Amino acid sequence: MLVYRGYSQTAHRATVLTIGNFDGVHIGHRALLARLTRTAASVGLPSAVLTFEPHPREFFAPQAAPPRLSTLREKLELVADDGVDVAYVCRFNAAFASMSADQFIERVLVGGLRARHLIVGDDFRFGARRAGDFARLRAAGAHFGFVVEALESIILDGVRASSSAVREALQAGRLEQAATLLGRPYSIDGRVVRGEQLGRQLGFATANIRIKHDRPPLLGVFAVEVKGLPGGPHRGAANLGYRPTAGQEARPLLEVHLFDFAADIYGAHLNVRFLHKLRDEMKFADLAALKTRIALDVAAAKAYFQS
Repeated sequence: MLVYRGYSQTAHRATVLTIGNFDGVHIGHRALLARLTRTAASVGLPSAVLTFEPHPREFFAPQAAPPRLSTLREKLELVADDGVDVAYVCRFNAAFASMSADQFIERVLVGGLRARHLIVGDDFRFGARRAGDFARLRAAGAHFGFVVEALESIILDGVRASSSAVREALQAGRLEQAATLLGRPYSIDGRVVRGEQLGRQLGFATANIRIKHDRPPLLGVFAVEVKGLPGGPHRGAANLGYRPTAGQEARPLLEVHLFDFAADIYGAHLNVRFLHKLRDEMKFADLAALKTRIALDVAAAKAYFQS
């Protein structure tokens, strides 16, 4: 998949386009992307996604914005996995936020991305103060010569598939529900870095994984699967949090203990899939108490996989 920053360079060809934040790339997003790629193939044009960085809610209210489900890299990797040809990453700033709905249509959709066919979700809004809606897009399509269609939301067990629903499930520890809404287990990518070797001292060596999430949507101790290593995926137990017992961390740290694994993996880029929550992160009286609890967590994670 080709990735472009912004839309100032006019697309080389007309496109079949969709637009959205695509945080987490859940099953609703994937249905949209599937329709996008099928339509693009049927008319012989490239499929294109327009997304934004930062998330608009982070721009308007950074302190109140919800945790991201996916970093930009994770999101683009997931979109590429669904067969999209081109992604345009638009810088969401004051100038873009002030663009009217009509300016967005003329400058971005028509002038920049040369949309021939536009597919959006049924709740899509655009332009300053979210003034643009599907009716305005349909009218613009008739005027400028592009087709517009809306895809209905997916409802599972009475819950609309959305980034907010996934986030709520993760924060509540309902990882199985989150996986259903995502169409896969929730995961975080990161690179293995050298730590303080505390896990090794406690008898449970861990891979310390540097993650890009400043505020991950879930915290605690989990049964996990790890992809990115030879012979994988590998099973293990992971702690995602701030290590209150071993000295409070300023940023969240992902520590993974892999079962029956002893290779040197510093520098490896891993994908950690969160399958089941074991407990919340806790502060213990001392390292001995922490060691005892880690042993129980590892046993609980192994029991989860055996079941």
